[in-house]
Amino acid sequence: MIDRRILVVDDDEHLRELVQACLEDLGGWETLVARSGEQCLEILKTERPSAILLDVSMPGMDGIAVYDRLQSNPMTRSIPVILLTAKVLPSDRAKFAKMGVTGVIPKPIQPATLTAEVADILGWD
Repeated sequence: MIDRRILVVDDDEHLRELVQACLEDLGGWETLVARSGEQCLEILKTERPSAILLDVSMPGMDGIAVYDRLQSNPMTRSIPVILLTAKVLPSDRAKFAKMGVTGVIPKPIQPATLTAEVADILGWD
């Protein structure tokens, strides 16, 4: 069994808890949570999740800034990142693809299909 731990980064506490519950209860995966970009980077100093679900719009350091920091660090560059965003225009999808993000899940998330979406994006069966 592959170790599957997902770091959920979102400033919205209710959404964080919903995503965490879906991933743990429906996916059977372990989760870590961060309420900010700064907290995400702190956690990554000691933890190596299998993937990161990262909110784009957060106060302070937004998801794009966090992603840039992850990409500039050899220790975190290889962690797949899935962006959670309410604003997914075709131009955004193109921009995210060019940045090299692993995938994008639009908000509002669909709890019933979230784990399947994450597994599909990450190639987990």
